[in-house]
Amino acid sequence: METVEVSLGERSYPIYIKSGAISDSSFFVPHIKGTKVVVITNTTLEPLFSDKILSALNDFDVKIFSIEDGESFKTLASYEKIMSYLLENNYGRDVTLVALGGGVIGDITGFVAATYQRGVNFIQVPTTLLSQVDSSVGGKTAVNHPLGKNMIGAFYQPKAVIIDIDTLLSLPKKQFSAGMAEVIKYGVLGDIEFFEYLEKNHKAINDMDTSYLINIIKNCCQNKADIVAQDEKESGVRALLNLGHTFGHAIEAEMGYGVWLHGEAVAVGMVQASELAQLRGWLTADDVLRVTNLNQNFGLPSKGPKSMTLDNYLVHMKKDKKVQADTIRFVLPKQIGKAILVNDVTESELKNIL
Repeated sequence: METVEVSLGERSYPIYIKSGAISDSSFFVPHIKGTKVVVITNTTLEPLFSDKILSALNDFDVKIFSIEDGESFKTLASYEKIMSYLLENNYGRDVTLVALGGGVIGDITGFVAATYQRGVNFIQVPTTLLSQVDSSVGGKTAVNHPLGKNMIGAFYQPKAVIIDIDTLLSLPKKQFSAGMAEVIKYGVLGDIEFFEYLEKNHKAINDMDTSYLINIIKNCCQNKADIVAQDEKESGVRALLNLGHTFGHAIEAEMGYGVWLHGEAVAVGMVQASELAQLRGWLTADDVLRVTNLNQNFGLPSKGPKSMTLDNYLVHMKKDKKVQADTIRFVLPKQIGKAILVNDVTESELKNIL
């Protein structure tokens, strides 16, 4: 087992990483308030994992509530369904919510937890690589709006993150690859040694070697925990974690949520950010090729949708959460392993790379 601590004073919490963790009550019990637990999951995952998590929560009054599977259901309508279930069944402030699923389930359950009766306990049990290395850690919760991704939400920290790497065995290859985009991101934005580790060991990682999976998950969680501890609500350094996301969110919104997986869009966004950095003389052509090749080694795309024009990108970028004073801000790599936030990217530059 590996443990990473997210240090946020009284809101600090552990991240447990272990094979079989989902069935182990010792990870859950210390973080549950009261006797009632509601596990929020989706219709795909419920038959796969409900028996395991119910065995871990055997000493509690547990109910499972499932919503439809997919990014297209990360909506206010799904949020309202969960809220209605909690209210109809008279759950109080002593309920603990457990988010069993990927980024969609984690984000929407966290937002429910942040707002139900002004805040109740919740525990993250991420089942996808993307959610294990990124979205389950740091307290960002949200739902999508047709005009922008994650535009309705709150910063609200879980009581614990319980990562069972065995859940990755149920993932379609495409979903695993999408998660690797967020893994690669950590190397590009701040850890050249980790980037080189991924380059060297991509075959073993693709083969789902347990020791390599635990290592990359721990590394990503530690990197994110360190950044969140410095900047919980993204007023500074935490914005660097959005490398590739300004481009990527535009792709997701334009194409329709769920048409492109989040990780696929972020992978393209990383390449586009790297090309923009090359245009500025920060990265070499070889650097951009390394980022592109690493994405491709994990089955990720490197080019955006052919149908998208500069105007298509801009209409969504102007609604990005990093926009300040009507200026789009971008995270760009100064070199592989070091990224910065810039606010002076011109439309001419964007046209050049898009």
